[in-house]
Amino acid sequence: MIDLAVANDQETFGRMREPLAERGIRVHHVPASERVVPLGDDAPWTAGDYDVGFVYPGRLMEGGVADALLEIPWLNDHEAVLTSRNKAEVIARLERADLPVPRSVYVSNDVGEDELAAVFDRFEPPVVVKPNSTTRGTGVAKAHDLDSFLGICDYLSLVHDYRATGDRSFLVQEYLPNATDYRVMVLEGEYVGAVERRLPDDAMQEGQWKHNVHRGAEATGVDLPAEWRALAESVAAELEIPFLGVDLLETDDRLVVNETNARPTIDAETKYEPDFYDRLATAIRTAAE
Repeated sequence: MIDLAVANDQETFGRMREPLAERGIRVHHVPASERVVPLGDDAPWTAGDYDVGFVYPGRLMEGGVADALLEIPWLNDHEAVLTSRNKAEVIARLERADLPVPRSVYVSNDVGEDELAAVFDRFEPPVVVKPNSTTRGTGVAKAHDLDSFLGICDYLSLVHDYRATGDRSFLVQEYLPNATDYRVMVLEGEYVGAVERRLPDDAMQEGQWKHNVHRGAEATGVDLPAEWRALAESVAAELEIPFLGVDLLETDDRLVVNETNARPTIDAETKYEPDFYDRLATAIRTAAE
């Protein structure tokens, strides 16, 4: 048996445990955050407890502590998680590779009001303002006019300061109205499943627009066209990330890559290709070698 350390939320751990056990991989939940971790002889983990890790912990400081104690390779390592977390880097890399992305401007605070106004003028309102390093849609806002936009930027200047990483940056992007949101999963360069994420009708009528599952959106398994699958595979190849969630937005005339996630939640097995867990088990064994 291979012993796999999983730092993801309990939901992912619970879903993957039985399917992987059937394939010779014993799954252990090793949460790295929101806990007390002694660093001496009574540390919760020691080198040799596990053979391999699933994906590097999302809180990078806690991840560094867990990594030092565990001393294991990861399917998605620190570099993979950090690359995906940097939304602007992802957009820049994909743009250079001629892959479709939303029109975007990167802002590194502090920036003067005149410069911010010039950024706003590049777009047809409304615009999306997106902190560069957050997840689950945290801090993402929509601005319909210049005053609102400058107010959001002022707020970010006050509170958005990730001192541990030195990140005080954000993205300004075009807003794509009525876009359909898809999360496409790619494992070792190959498509393994996709879901459409949609807010309930009453939520949309109330003005909600962010299709994050953590904010109430429902994820339904879908069968995507071959070209869309190939696009997601190209994103994973360009970023060199073994297990990647690729977020696509579809409008009437465009399909763009909105974001990526190197710490994707494992969804219900029915939302993946039939051989998903066979391929995941193979990838885990390869990472453990």
